Amino acid sequence: MAITMGDASGVGPEIILRRFAAGLLGDDAVVYGDAAILEAGADLLGLDVRPNAVEHPSRSRSEGLNIVDLERLDAADLTPGRLNAKAGAAARDYVEAATRDALAGRAAGVVTMPMNKQATRATDPHFTGHTEFIAALCDVRDFCPMLATRDVAVTHVSAHVPLAEAIRCVSRPRVRSVIELTHRTLSRFLPRPRIAVCGLNPHASENGLFGSEESKIIAPAIEAARRDGVDASGPYPADTVFYQAIHRDRFDAIVCMYHDQGHGPMKLASFESAVNVTIGLPIVRTSVDHGTAFDIAWQGEAFTDSLGHALDYAWKLVGAGVG
Repeated sequence: MAITMGDASGVGPEIILRRFAAGLLGDDAVVYGDAAILEAGADLLGLDVRPNAVEHPSRSRSEGLNIVDLERLDAADLTPGRLNAKAGAAARDYVEAATRDALAGRAAGVVTMPMNKQATRATDPHFTGHTEFIAALCDVRDFCPMLATRDVAVTHVSAHVPLAEAIRCVSRPRVRSVIELTHRTLSRFLPRPRIAVCGLNPHASENGLFGSEESKIIAPAIEAARRDGVDASGPYPADTVFYQAIHRDRFDAIVCMYHDQGHGPMKLASFESAVNVTIGLPIVRTSVDHGTAFDIAWQGEAFTDSLGHALDYAWKLVGAGVG
């Protein structure tokens, strides 16, 4: 499994080092990043970890921390907690290399550590996020992000776009597509996934009082999916459906209309255990569900279990034949 190191100024490489030092990374993981940063970081943290440079995951060795060394940064580029355009560009390169190896079958999948969008945009102004970048590398347009926990999975009609644009993204074809992608992914594990679909407006428009998107767009998309055999229902008010899914076990997944509608409740309920998954790709891609955390980077404070959850879910998807 390929693990991208993330932005060197953030917690990504620190988490990798600390998890490896604790014997929790596993022998089947290979880091895509810079050996110089990991060496300097290990010294900074007082960890006895030294990277083994390999060409690609299938050439990994059992001893030491295996890394595909892209040689983009040196020790002087380790700037904990500081915006660093060079580190942002390198983080993008790690993702590209890992994705291409996964597409070529040299890696079972890709697990990404966090990037800083501002740092990456300093050299790539069009960069919007991991999800969109990886989908473009895979030449896929029909995809969506999913947050997954033991209790529920949440998918999104739109993600990293301004709210005004997110509203425009709510169309019948797109809502139906996300419902079907969600059903297809969860059907790998569940015989008949129960999918709730959120409304766009407050109270799911309350019978048209607060908007017409529910009746004109979302409800018809749900009905179309149901005709294809998908157990989808709604649209439901977003302020109650999470309670019904997590505490009443009524649903296995929730389709949300925009980023914060799904991310906010999920991070409140499962901040340290949620896994970010991109569905609809020809490869497996998961990610930790947190950012670069510049405020605590390289201080030994960041929790490391998120990487374990992301790796476990990636292997689960590989075992189920997803990707």
